[in-house]
Formats: sequence, C-alpha cells, structure tokens
Amino acid sequence: MQFNIPTCLTLFRVVLIPFFVLAFYLPFHWAPFATALIFVIAAVTDWFDGFLARRWKQTTRFGAFLDPVADKVMVAIALVLVAEYFHAWWITLPAATMIAREIIISALREWMAEIGKRSSVAVSWIGKVKTTAQMFSLFALLWRPDATLVGVGVVALYIAAVLTFWSMFQYLSAARGDLLDS
Repeated sequence: MQFNIPTCLTLFRVVLIPFFVLAFYLPFHWAPFATALIFVIAAVTDWFDGFLARRWKQTTRFGAFLDPVADKVMVAIALVLVAEYFHAWWITLPAATMIAREIIISALREWMAEIGKRSSVAVSWIGKVKTTAQMFSLFALLWRPDATLVGVGVVALYIAAVLTFWSMFQYLSAARGDLLDS
C-alpha cells in the first residue's frame, strides 16, 4: 500500500471519529462548537483529499476504498448524535432515512460492480448537492449556537432528506433493468 498525502488525509478523518464522538459528550459549554469544528475539519479534508488525489494523479485502491467508508461513517455517526441530542421524531426520521439510503446505495454499487456495471450508478450532481446540504445541516445541528442556526439546520436537513430520496430513486432507476432482469 502506498501512502500519499490524500491517503493520509483520509486516514486522518478516520482517526478524528472517536474524538468527534468524545467532543459531543464533553460536559463543557464549548463542546458543541468543538464537535462541529471536528466535523468541518473532516468535511474539508474529505474534499481536499479527493481534489489532491485527482490533481496529483495519486489515486490508490486503498484510498478509493477508504475514502467513502470514512465519509459514510462520519456522517452516520453525526446523524445519530444529532438525533440523540434532539430526541425528536422530526429529526430522527430524516436522519434514519439518510443512513438507510447510504446502506442501500452502497449495496447497489457493490452489486453493480460485481456484474460489471458500476458506472451506471456513479455519483450524480444531485448527490453532490445532497451532500452539501447534509454537511451544512449537520454542522449547524451539532454546533447549535442559537435558534436561528438550528432552524436553518433543520431546513437544510429536510432539503438533504428530499434530495436523498431523489438521488436514491435516480440510482435505483438507472439500475432497474439489471435489478429486475431474471
């Protein structure tokens, strides 16, 4: 396995996960800010490692495997923590929907790769917009400095949830022929 800067950034995101969870549970007034800051650092390194890997032509099989895993684990944990904090169905429902979508699409991509059709379920622009709305909502709902940002975070969470369904149905539609083929 070749270690390069993009791969090290991805590994750094994995290392951040336990610190992210610990920061969430710290009994200090600054803990929500620290939690949100760690989340933002992870999000920035996610964008940066992909950019550098493509720019410097340093993509590796290990990086291609670990990058989406690190992203999905960090986001799933953030969604669980936000749902736990708010302890309300109107937060838990979109959070659970987004986690379920990630599992479904990951399984679909794995299955499509097995049959040699991975490119038919490539990431779309809707997925990128969904991710942006999701990251912003999680940042706002982890930090929670005031009611206005929490309100904007909840709206962004619902925008991300709608785009989650939209992109999931796009992926399933693209794979429909292969899924339903006997």
